[in-house]
Amino acid sequence: MKEYKIIFAFLLIVSMAACNNGAEKTTPADNTAATTSTPAGGQEAVQDNDSEKDVVKVAVGSKNHTTLVAALKAADLVTSLSNAGPFTVFAPTNAAFDKLPAGTVEGLLKPEKKEDLQNILQYHVTLSALKAESFTDGQVLGMVNGDNVTISIKDGKVMLNNSATIIATIPASNGIIYVIDAVLLPPAKK
Repeated sequence: MKEYKIIFAFLLIVSMAACNNGAEKTTPADNTAATTSTPAGGQEAVQDNDSEKDVVKVAVGSKNHTTLVAALKAADLVTSLSNAGPFTVFAPTNAAFDKLPAGTVEGLLKPEKKEDLQNILQYHVTLSALKAESFTDGQVLGMVNGDNVTISIKDGKVMLNNSATIIATIPASNGIIYVIDAVLLPPAKK
């Protein structure tokens, strides 16, 4: 029995010595370098040039959606829309934002209007990937902000709330983007 204790003690000492010799030694400077080299942000910070782009990366790559991208950034919604989804995003063009009364977009981009901007942008997103062929006249979609959008189909054109027409469809890795020609404004809260 005494032999087993000696052998066990010897093995314990040898294994502890081996662990200490194999451990990497870091200095505070090494930890700082590792921390600062880690990219900030969520899924939107992942660099991947081979996979299909998510809805945000598609919008960022479009010269017709610079206002939408600026609004997403101001509303802190980039990370949310870069995640797995699936999302159906109704993406107004720059021209659609230009149809709003003068000063509206600039006012909404101010920090004190962040909640209003989030409400409007979330009124353009539903949590599912809806294919255009699944839309039916009179269909009601629940949007992320809690309000509803009504689909209407006239002469083969799909409209939202009788005010915005879908003019293009773009698939994304985390959903579908429908480019629309008007900004959807949520109903006034009661």
